[in-house]
Amino acid sequence: MLKTFKHSFRLANAYKVNTVIFSLKSLPIIKRLLPDSLYSSSGLKKFAVVISAVWQFIMIFLGKAIYIGLMVYLPASQMKDPGRAFLNILFFLTLAGGITNNGMFDPSRDKYYAMFIMRLDARDYTVSNYVYYILKTFVGFVGMVLLFGALCGANLLYCAVIPFTVCAVKPIFTCLSLLYDSRHITHLKHEGFPYSAVTAVDAVFIAGAYVPVLLGAAIPGLAVLIATVLLLAASAFAFSYIVNFKNYRTIQLFVLNPQNLAMNKSVETQRTQSMFQNKIGTDVNITSRKSGYKYFNEIFMKRHSKILTKSAKKITAVLLAVFVVLIGANYFIPDASVSINGFILNNLSVLLIIMYFINRGRTMTQAMFVNCDHSMLAYRFYRQPAAILNLFIQRLKYIIIVNLMPACVIAAGIPLLLFLSGGTENGALYPLIFFTIIAMSLFFSVHTMVLYYLLQPYNENMEMKNAAYAIVNTITYFICYYVMDKKIPIVIFGICVCVFSLVYVCVSFTIAYRLAPKTFKLRH
Repeated sequence: MLKTFKHSFRLANAYKVNTVIFSLKSLPIIKRLLPDSLYSSSGLKKFAVVISAVWQFIMIFLGKAIYIGLMVYLPASQMKDPGRAFLNILFFLTLAGGITNNGMFDPSRDKYYAMFIMRLDARDYTVSNYVYYILKTFVGFVGMVLLFGALCGANLLYCAVIPFTVCAVKPIFTCLSLLYDSRHITHLKHEGFPYSAVTAVDAVFIAGAYVPVLLGAAIPGLAVLIATVLLLAASAFAFSYIVNFKNYRTIQLFVLNPQNLAMNKSVETQRTQSMFQNKIGTDVNITSRKSGYKYFNEIFMKRHSKILTKSAKKITAVLLAVFVVLIGANYFIPDASVSINGFILNNLSVLLIIMYFINRGRTMTQAMFVNCDHSMLAYRFYRQPAAILNLFIQRLKYIIIVNLMPACVIAAGIPLLLFLSGGTENGALYPLIFFTIIAMSLFFSVHTMVLYYLLQPYNENMEMKNAAYAIVNTITYFICYYVMDKKIPIVIFGICVCVFSLVYVCVSFTIAYRLAPKTFKLRH
């Protein structure tokens, strides 16, 4: 089994290296500096193994730090008893994560190459890599749980139990998945159980994480300890079943079958395409009074309204409910007004990351590609500058309108909450907050559409083939995340956001107008 793991590790690294070289060769300037001979460089492969090992070691902690910091520490630190809240949130999110992220059958190309091209033993490959995954998870959790637990003032003894809870829950659910899949290998849902059942159980655990702490309650540390001991006992039997399971090749063959995946489409790609295609409106009476590309765009938007507007409407409804609750808390909870007022005046920058996440632009551009551009870019007339620029303008208008639905709720709700919670002596802050949020929404709408047209990242199989697109999106996220906890005065933050958004829109329009006809194409 150890020998199989070594082979699989080397293969995975070689695949990653080749993928990175391919991505770098897609960048405009760098591609001229990288010869094709790099793919066969043995020295580069050995160097890459070392770099990959170091990178994986860093990511073991970095990934857990981001997860625990955002999902556990940040909300827990706002509670009256941060220590108990931290333990409660972490415990229930651990149960939820064990269901949705068990790691055994995550599909990837290197798995197919290892088991079905190089003929590595499917059981040895699957089990050894799963043990490696569990060990990485445990190591990452130990360090980060103790670090953030100490910052919250939590009982470190109980916090030290949580990594064992993680390593107990995952094998249990994996075992149950294997029991189910061994009889129901009928779909590509690699976790095995019906999506609705998994979602329902997950929702219960997530509610258990946050609802009690909001009400001032939390699970006792002793209960966490007892639950973990019971889970560890159950996981011992579960792991025994995992090691002795004989049907891995059949399951992996189905998940990674080249006829199912066409060896050009990952499972996630198939799901994405299926989701977008299944939500197309089939009403033959859908029409438009417009003409030309305006007609083409309006018909597309109407037929895809489920995808393009449904999530925005849900987010808008949730935001309305949140503001209603906060307004109620302002009146019925004595200390709430002071907290709300202070938070708004000192933490407006947190809205940048919120606007990043509620931006529907990326989902909309994916739908545009899967159900329209994926096919239409094969036709010469569709790639003409006039056609590209015409559709760019029409689509941008639609994305701006969709993103403004939740943005307007926030833009109106924040100044209202500020006023009701005690207000501010500077009356100019109310309109400034409103226009700042609208400017953020406008920026993310334009940013998403311009990136799509300038760095169109997908090939005909919906695979991401442009490293620059991913790099720019990652940089955007980290800038939003970095600004999130900065105590920037509202006046400075608001003026900077409004000015930057205005300049960005003007510059990006100019660049898109000149370059989009050349860059908007299918990747290879």
